[in-house]
Amino acid sequence: MLIGLGVGVIAVLGLVVGLSLSKGSIASQEYEIFVDPFKDEQDLFVMARVTIQNTGNSPLTNVRANFGGGDIQELGTLKPGQKIIISPPPENDMEFVMVTSDEGVFVSKAYRTPIKMPGMMGS
Repeated sequence: MLIGLGVGVIAVLGLVVGLSLSKGSIASQEYEIFVDPFKDEQDLFVMARVTIQNTGNSPLTNVRANFGGGDIQELGTLKPGQKIIISPPPENDMEFVMVTSDEGVFVSKAYRTPIKMPGMMGS
């Protein structure tokens, strides 16, 4: 009986640890999206990308990325778990990006930039 109780406790602990480690990959809502706009300004150019991932349980239809300044990119349908990486137009101000879908999903985020370190490229 004591061995059975020990095995049960280990199984429960394993389940709790497993679910906490997979927090980002198990969808908790039907419609949910992850947006990560990134901008790295160098001396001669600016590198920017936007990562978009459907983290919900259902497909998202008519997904659009609005970069501001009238720059909109139609992305179509994103299946659950699908991730895409897009680039904003080069002439865009690259201040923020808004991602929407027909299901009512709306995410607006400002671009994040890396910390410049002395001696690193672009510092």
